[in-house]
Amino acid sequence: MSMTEQHARHLVVIVGGAVAGAEAASQLTQKDVICIVLEQNDRPYGKIEDGLPRWHEKQRQQEMNKIDGKLAHPGVHFVPRTRLGRDLALEDLLRWRPSAVILANGAWRDRPLPLSGVDQFVGHGFYYQNALVYWFNHYLETSYHGPQVKPADGALVVGGGLASLDVVKILMLETVTRALAARGHHVDLYEAEQRGVSKILAERGMTLTDLGLAGCTITYRRRAEDMPLAEPKENATPEQMEQTRATRRKLLRLFVEKYLFTFQDQSIPVAYLSEGNRLTGLSLAAATTENGRMRALAGTEREIQAPLVISSIGSIPEPIPGIPMGGETYRLEDDKTGELEGVPGVFAVGNAVTGKGNILVSAKHGRVVSQHMLEHYLQGTRTGYEEVFDDAAAEARAKVSAVAERLARQEALTGDHIDSILPSVRELQARAGYPGDYPAWIALTQPTKA
Repeated sequence: MSMTEQHARHLVVIVGGAVAGAEAASQLTQKDVICIVLEQNDRPYGKIEDGLPRWHEKQRQQEMNKIDGKLAHPGVHFVPRTRLGRDLALEDLLRWRPSAVILANGAWRDRPLPLSGVDQFVGHGFYYQNALVYWFNHYLETSYHGPQVKPADGALVVGGGLASLDVVKILMLETVTRALAARGHHVDLYEAEQRGVSKILAERGMTLTDLGLAGCTITYRRRAEDMPLAEPKENATPEQMEQTRATRRKLLRLFVEKYLFTFQDQSIPVAYLSEGNRLTGLSLAAATTENGRMRALAGTEREIQAPLVISSIGSIPEPIPGIPMGGETYRLEDDKTGELEGVPGVFAVGNAVTGKGNILVSAKHGRVVSQHMLEHYLQGTRTGYEEVFDDAAAEARAKVSAVAERLARQEALTGDHIDSILPSVRELQARAGYPGDYPAWIALTQPTKA
């Protein structure tokens, strides 16, 4: 047993090693709490690595370095390739009788597109956002074995939130740079992202039509001015609300002009089109509001053929046996600590609580990130993602501080009790092939480009 473990009074299991999980581990190890961090992937970076598009290279590396610094602490036992609900049940963890369990496993499940039967076409003309972004971030790696996506011109994106803008950028950048390369114009994708498709083409005296491209389309159920690209002030006046709507329209217009896609608002998917085992498009209807709810207007249906359909309507926490759900989020007994209803000693932080898997949503403030950040985001300059990650870490700190207060009042675990848990942890590490050295593991699992 290490010196840290000799002085430990508590042992906490943390599920998920990304921003919220690493921050929880950092706060607790400072109080001499042993932390077991279970991570479902090889690496702990979550949506920083798999959900934040790879053109944000510097930001990604900065955030990953922060996580590494927290998880390399000697009081942290890192366990990769171990997913709660698949490789280990919640009841298995509770049998260890740890001081607490903290769920920081995020929101990784795509919200289902509400068209009965459409999921049979996943991988055959239809993808969800998380799979597309994961493919985009990793397909150049030599060891990549994930979903295979063939970017197609004329793709249809169902969404309208901030995440759908990243989907559009991926599709436009991939199709345009590939079409240019086929004509002998080799353009770096990162340059195209920063400067914009329109500038890249204009400098070569070309248009999308010259490349034989039509561009992709976002279909959004609400109006353009309802897109969450800026939030009004609290208790905003009618004039301030109109200013916010005008800002949203402006930001969307700038984005369309920069990346040359089509935006179609007030449309709802009502059916899918298919040929054999492949999705070939959607039937869309005009959207209307009735009693505060969106619904399709009968008689307005129109068929839209598309070689590729992407659903980008949000991410939600994965249901796990034994964890109570309230709709799409975990059900809480105590909002301050995040303690789950009916499962004493188990707490949730981050997107598992908010149900907001979009990395561009601020968990701390429960609002969309600032207009200032979005303007930079659209202009391809400074990313501004610091605001989002700092909010996530701050939210985790607040929750974990409340949990730590609870632990301070609990009876301490005995050394024998801690000793009885650690062999099970080492067994999980061995099963995952983890050598017990965090920096060595990160170096070992560093992806290489083809």
